[in-house]
Amino acid sequence: MARIGCGLPLAAVLLVFLQMSSSAFEVKDQSGKVCIIANLSVSFSVEYTTKSSQQLAANFTLTQNAEVLANKSSCGKENVSAPVLAIGFGAGHLLQMNFTKASKLYSVDKLMFLYNLSDTTVFPNSTGETLCDADKTPTTPAVTTTTSQAPTTTSQAPTTTSQAPTTTSQAPTSPPQNPGTGKYNVTGTNGTCVLARMGLQLNVTYLRKDGKTGLDVLNIVPVNTSFSGSCDHSSAFLNLTFGKTRLLFHFLLNTSTDKFFLQGVSVTTTLPSEAKEPKFEAVNNSMSELRATVGNSYKCNAEEKLWVSAGAFVNLFDVWVQVFKIEGNQFGAVEECQLDENNMVIPIIVGAALAGLVLIVLIAYLIGRKRSHAGYQTI
Repeated sequence: MARIGCGLPLAAVLLVFLQMSSSAFEVKDQSGKVCIIANLSVSFSVEYTTKSSQQLAANFTLTQNAEVLANKSSCGKENVSAPVLAIGFGAGHLLQMNFTKASKLYSVDKLMFLYNLSDTTVFPNSTGETLCDADKTPTTPAVTTTTSQAPTTTSQAPTTTSQAPTTTSQAPTSPPQNPGTGKYNVTGTNGTCVLARMGLQLNVTYLRKDGKTGLDVLNIVPVNTSFSGSCDHSSAFLNLTFGKTRLLFHFLLNTSTDKFFLQGVSVTTTLPSEAKEPKFEAVNNSMSELRATVGNSYKCNAEEKLWVSAGAFVNLFDVWVQVFKIEGNQFGAVEECQLDENNMVIPIIVGAALAGLVLIVLIAYLIGRKRSHAGYQTI
């Protein structure tokens, strides 16, 4: 189980290891021989408190100046010390992985993320206090980690996973009432990078204190929802906060196909008091939804489901999304979803059947009329 060593109360950290657009990091021993190779890119989401006591979320990735810190990294010594990969980036941020070995298998024994709130480019209007002490590794329930792709070493690829909580109950069904459609956007250094219109409904099946299952259905009310986010050349985040509920959408760019898509969704919410575990968190970083060509927009009038875990999903209504290349804050050419295309098939089939029926009736009428005059001759 990976651990993060840093944090303050009310702070939350989400780390997502990605395989796309990755960078290579190497650790060498004194002779120059490589002992650790890691091909990865990491996305961070950190909640922090501003000077005005407001809770905000900072979303960022490993910057281009990320580099291996030789003074903190090590190949380790057999039965003495563990191999360590330490990556420094930005203004004093650190991502460190300590490895352990069992037989011939390496795995990440400890994952530590140190971040600096004085970095106003990442944490605007922050209190400016340094969040982590490199000499301490306190544990806090408010700090979580999720990994979908672990770093690799020259021996065998280590795997570290922290799975989202799931329930054993059956998937809930959606109520007939639909949520309102909200308008959300994210602005980056090159202008608007996320443009979204959609209705959102969160469905969570949970275990009650009496051992039975309960269903919590929450419509996200646009007028009471705040939004923020960030983006770079290949990754974009849209963060929505409605009361004690937070939804984080992570979009990626597939440079080989020139298409954007929704790669991950994370959910944090508070369940009713009857729930055995009131705080609920879940994440799914293995999606490939809302896909469209860069410069175009994805649109779907049909209801769509985004499964976050076995007991939680997000219902999407009237979705219209465009990510990265957005001209004049307007949606580009529309790419319809498969559900809408399928819904058009039925009216076409019915229309064709009716047209065929009318044609058959007309032909039968003309044949019958011709036969009725066959026994008469003109005088």
